Amino acid sequence: MSSSMAELKMVESSAADLTAAVVTVSDSCARGEREDLSGPAVAQLLLKLHFSITVREVVSDDSIQIQNVLIRLAHDVRFVVTTGGTGIAVRDVTPEATTAVCDRLLDGVAERMRSEGSRNTPFALLSRGVCGVRGRALILNLPGSPTGAVESLEAVVHLIPHALELLDGKTEHG
Repeated sequence: MSSSMAELKMVESSAADLTAAVVTVSDSCARGEREDLSGPAVAQLLLKLHFSITVREVVSDDSIQIQNVLIRLAHDVRFVVTTGGTGIAVRDVTPEATTAVCDRLLDGVAERMRSEGSRNTPFALLSRGVCGVRGRALILNLPGSPTGAVESLEAVVHLIPHALELLDGKTEHG
């Protein structure tokens, strides 16, 4: 789907359905040792696509902290986006934390992000981010680099409004 078609689909959805939270998962950002660049980049793209960003948070690479934030935010918004903690380093636990709180996983979404990302860098295949459902909310893990996060989100954002409609029970086929 072209970006203009994705933007049109976003505008057609009701504003209440397009609430989002952006969570940066980073030990160094949480300690104030490094500026968060990926969270603002993701939030900027979501705003451009007519999402209402209701929360932006930074948490450490700690599975329990991540799980608690995801559980809380999934009650408040329809789309929770994380950035960071998806690699293969010992402290990269975002996918495991996300899987622990999701009712169902959407493997194809994560596969699409890695596939599209690999066109720009072979390192995209080292990202372990997942996408899943908790209640009526969609949770999506993005890489920690600003470029990787934005490119990954761009690869799948056109799917989000339809996924939210399905979660609302709108399953008729046109």
